[in-house]
Amino acid sequence: MSLESLLMFLGLGLIAVIANAMSAFAGGGAGLVQLPALILLGLPFATALATHKLASVALGIGAAGRHWRASSLDPQLSGLVLLAGLPGVWIGASAVLALPDRLASAALALLTLGLGFYSARRPELGREDRPTAWTRSTIAVGAAVLFGIGILNGSLTSGTGLFVTIWLVRWFGLSYTRAVAHTLILVGLGWNGTGALVLGISGEIRWDWLPALIAGSLIGGYLGAHLSLKRGSRMVKRAFELLALLMGVSLLIRSL
Repeated sequence: MSLESLLMFLGLGLIAVIANAMSAFAGGGAGLVQLPALILLGLPFATALATHKLASVALGIGAAGRHWRASSLDPQLSGLVLLAGLPGVWIGASAVLALPDRLASAALALLTLGLGFYSARRPELGREDRPTAWTRSTIAVGAAVLFGIGILNGSLTSGTGLFVTIWLVRWFGLSYTRAVAHTLILVGLGWNGTGALVLGISGEIRWDWLPALIAGSLIGGYLGAHLSLKRGSRMVKRAFELLALLMGVSLLIRSL
């Protein structure tokens, strides 16, 4: 391996560790760092998106190893997240090349900023589990929103994990720590795996960059999940709000 290849490998691994540790702690946002970095390194948008999604599956694996031991997942809610979200991911990933990137990024930026402000203005939101009763309307509305987020996840990727996290907190009454666990495992493995499959079939993946990205995702996912469980919902809530605000500003600047 040449020195240039070694430096590229180490650089990609470091980017993946930082992006995925941040995502695993705050409940989303790996695409804020990893996807733009791949684009800046010269990959076309569709190739960068497919490569990022496939590498992000390792984030779910790394986080699952830590959260599974803590029994953080609700089987019923997990099934709903997958059944409602996966069709949306498939549609979004199939239509990604037809979307006006700047307009979509601007809308995503404003929505992400709104999430951060919304959470910050409600100090008790997500501090502890307050499960919502499962009625027909709860399931229908919850599934419809998850389907919509799935479309965004398949097409835009950056920040949609944060949307799932806040929706699980606001609508289903989960604490931030448990919501993050569901987001990392279900979105990281199920949603991103589906998006990577669709984009990989219809586009290109930079296979020679994947080993470094996957290794960094596994390490970062485990470290971030471990830190979120140790620090508790209060710290995770603050990290979520800060990341949502930073990512919203970043996306807004990118769309100008």
